[in-house]
Amino acid sequence: MKIAIEAQRIFRKKKHGMDMVALELIKNLQLIDHKNEYFIFVKPDEDSAVLQETSNFKIIELNGGPYPTWEQIALPKAAKQYGCDILHCTSNTAPFFTDIPLITILHDIIYMESSYLQILKSSASTYQKFGNIYRKLVVPRVVKNSKKVITVSHFEKNRIGEFFGIKGDDKLDAIYNGVSEHFKPVTNSDELKRVKEKYNLPDTYFFFLGNTDPKKNTIGTLKAFSDFLKQTGSNHKLVMLDYDKIELNKLLAEINDTNLIDNIVLTGYVVNTDLPAIYAQCDVFLYPSLRESFGIPMLEAMSCNVPVITSNTSSMPEVAGDAAHIVDPFKSEEITQGIIKILNDDAYRKLLCEKGLERSKQFSWNNMAKAYLKQYELIYSAHSKK
Repeated sequence: MKIAIEAQRIFRKKKHGMDMVALELIKNLQLIDHKNEYFIFVKPDEDSAVLQETSNFKIIELNGGPYPTWEQIALPKAAKQYGCDILHCTSNTAPFFTDIPLITILHDIIYMESSYLQILKSSASTYQKFGNIYRKLVVPRVVKNSKKVITVSHFEKNRIGEFFGIKGDDKLDAIYNGVSEHFKPVTNSDELKRVKEKYNLPDTYFFFLGNTDPKKNTIGTLKAFSDFLKQTGSNHKLVMLDYDKIELNKLLAEINDTNLIDNIVLTGYVVNTDLPAIYAQCDVFLYPSLRESFGIPMLEAMSCNVPVITSNTSSMPEVAGDAAHIVDPFKSEEITQGIIKILNDDAYRKLLCEKGLERSKQFSWNNMAKAYLKQYELIYSAHSKK
């Protein structure tokens, strides 16, 4: 087989969730498949060292303009030029027109569930809004044209099936994400100190991976943290990553606590390999999203021996199992009480950490890669018989 994998953004320095999934998929396919030929299509960028070619994996850097033209024109043209038997698109969209059998990963369909007006009025960034409008336009046709649609949880599989009227596993299936091996308990004092100094981490803090996307429930988390400080008088800080300070101040005004900014540490962008030491030094990892299709950060925190608070909505109970403290994300007081319980109940905290370590072991990128390889083989076989 000749397999084309769309990995447009994996060379960009500031990678996000879908980029990391694509990167881990390719790296683990390199470990398990030495027979088939792979063509990895990426957009040129500064972090080209993140992936290396092997004897049967060729990296092709494609210039093709903005995301839509790169995906709709440059990608299918290049995949055809290299004689690919399968085109695997990894980031929620795919080309309209291609004769090559298509596999599409739909990480979620939140953008399909919102109207255009809701997207435009949301607190998401301009880039996020444009991306969601583009997907909303493209995805219905992509779903129709795909030989297989893969998503990342059974919750999301059911949502996609209901929304597009897809029945059975022949067209739609779920393959779980994994957690990278460098996420593990960090005990090296030099490494902990290096990361603490690099990102100006406080001595005691909670960790929250929020952004401007409303689904991340940043405002609910801030309200819960504000109430926690008022109730306990604690000196804990809240560590957040690459967040816009102007947007943050707007949210603090909404919860009537602009002074909370003094208890928040904004690290800026964090290199993925530094994340374990940030997880390891926090007292609680907060992940009370309103909607997630999977929730890799939960598993990362669990792998680092950290207690997790997450939501009772969408895929989060499916992924967390009984290894996290579950709350109603629409009730900030439940988040507050969850933090207090974990801090004050040593036995409960220890139990969550132990269960988290075991739970995280059930998700591996290697297993994910094996599942996708099986899909390639099934689609190739079916297409070859026609």
